[in-house]
Amino acid sequence: MKKVRAFDIVTIFSEMIGGYANTSILGRAQENGLIKITAHNLRDWTTDKHRSTDDSSYGGGPGMVMMVEPFDLAVKAIKKGKKARVILTSASGKIFTQADAKRLAKYDQIIFLCGRYEGVDARVEEKIADEAFSIGGYVLTGGELPALVMTDAIARHVPGVLGKRESLAEESHTKEGLLEYPQYTKPPLYVSLSKVGSRGLSKPWLVPEVLLSGDHAKIAEWRKAHQKKIE
Repeated sequence: MKKVRAFDIVTIFSEMIGGYANTSILGRAQENGLIKITAHNLRDWTTDKHRSTDDSSYGGGPGMVMMVEPFDLAVKAIKKGKKARVILTSASGKIFTQADAKRLAKYDQIIFLCGRYEGVDARVEEKIADEAFSIGGYVLTGGELPALVMTDAIARHVPGVLGKRESLAEESHTKEGLLEYPQYTKPPLYVSLSKVGSRGLSKPWLVPEVLLSGDHAKIAEWRKAHQKKIE
């Protein structure tokens, strides 16, 4: 029986998820029964008539803080089996890497808890989440985009999601500290009409000659030499 990797995204804006999750590679992977991406409305696990998910911060301070109870009830309802991982999206979490994506692809279920407003009650990270991730050194409005970014990166490591395994093997960040080499396609010579100089057409933009040679050894050598390093 084929194993379906489950990605469950808990958010107060569940309508944000489908537009990205149901198209392109992720959409095809779902159609082929390889993965399943489900958005859950956190308000479904609230217990008051206003369906509140946030409240003011103890000790004072600006903004509202998301409450622990809805997240706790959501995870209890959604989590299936022991091979699941609960991830909090957090600006203060560790930076998500390609190595994390590869590691997390081995789990049967990933549950993302999306923060909003001023932050999330610290007990969510301390008691409910297995780990907390950020996708960069900047602040976003909410955790939905990071959850989708991580879902995309993780899903690419699920067998069958990418048509060609070599596509995954040669991607940027596969080797730590290195990005992918430059890529070119047809035509081999292109003259830009938007870059016309005072004396007529601009100089043609050429594909490196070695890539047109058919010499695979030289092409491999060129690609290795032109891989960009992360600074």
